[in-house]
Amino acid sequence: MPASCKHPKVRVVAREEDAEFVVCQICGEVFDSAEFADILNEVEEAPPADSQD
Repeated sequence: MPASCKHPKVRVVAREEDAEFVVCQICGEVFDSAEFADILNEVEEAPPADSQD
């Protein structure tokens, strides 16, 4: 899977007392939903790939 997958399609696979785990339906990576929120923030803050200075 390309490293460019930013997990556009995820679903919840497990919940514990204070944690929720999701899996990316594109690349199969499993991670804590808090990590997913961080990933979304990184995507929003990144400059467009086709921008020229």
